[in-house]
Amino acid sequence: MNQLHYIRAGSGQPLVLIHGFPLDHSAWEQSLPHLTVHFDVILPDLSGFGASALPEGGCGLDEMAASLAGLLRGLGLSRAFLAGHSMGGYVALAFARQSPEMVLGLGLISTQAGPDTPEGQANRHKTAAAVAEKGPGVVADAMSPKLSANPAHEALLRETILRQSAPGIINALKAMAARPDSNGLLSHFDFPVSIVHGLADALIPAERAREMKAAAEQRRSTVHLTELPGVGHMPMLEAPTETAEALKTLL
Repeated sequence: MNQLHYIRAGSGQPLVLIHGFPLDHSAWEQSLPHLTVHFDVILPDLSGFGASALPEGGCGLDEMAASLAGLLRGLGLSRAFLAGHSMGGYVALAFARQSPEMVLGLGLISTQAGPDTPEGQANRHKTAAAVAEKGPGVVADAMSPKLSANPAHEALLRETILRQSAPGIINALKAMAARPDSNGLLSHFDFPVSIVHGLADALIPAERAREMKAAAEQRRSTVHLTELPGVGHMPMLEAPTETAEALKTLL
C-alpha cells in the first residue's frame, strides 16, 4: 500500500480533508484555522500529488481510498470524518463503499456521485495524452481560470497545479474516467452527510449536489446542503468560513 504524505493539526474528532484534482493538501489552508478548534484535522496528499509518490503501475480511486484507510489505521484511528473536494469526493465515496465502518460522517464539496459520460471519459483521456506530451501546463492553462469564481485566486491555483507531476495528473485523469456510479451508494449511508456547492461552479453544476442530497435522504442519515452564491469550484478557498461551518454540521 502506498505511503501518503500528510500534515496534522487541531484537536477533537478526526477529520480527513481530501483535496481535489489537480491540487494537493494546500487547497485546504484557508479553511484549516476554522476547523482545528473542532477537529483533529488530517490533510493527506493523494497518491501522485504533492509529496505522495505514485505507486508503480499507477492506481485507481479505490486504491487511493485504500491508502487513506491505511493511513488512518497507521495513526491508530479506527473511524474518522471524511470531507472530499471534487476528485477528493470521488475518493471519499470509494472509501465509504470499501470501509463504511470507518466513516463517522461524510463531507462532499464541489463533487458529484455520478460517473463520467462517454464524452467526459474521452475528454479526460485526451487531456491525459496532452499532459504526457506537453506537461502539467496543459491542465494549468485549462483549469486555473475555471476553478474559482474569484480571478484573484487564479495565480495561486495555477502555481499549485504546475508543481504537480505529469504522471500523477495522467493517472488521476484515467482514474476519474473509470469511476463507477455512486448515486445508489448514497442511499445506504446511515451517518451524517454535509454537501457544499458553489452556485457559480463552472465545472460541476449545483444540480449534482441537489441530486446527492435527495439520494442520501432516502436513508435516515442527517443530510445538510449548503449552496454558496457567487462561489465557484473552490468553496474552501473562496468561502472558507462557510465551508468550515458546513463541515461542523457533521458533529
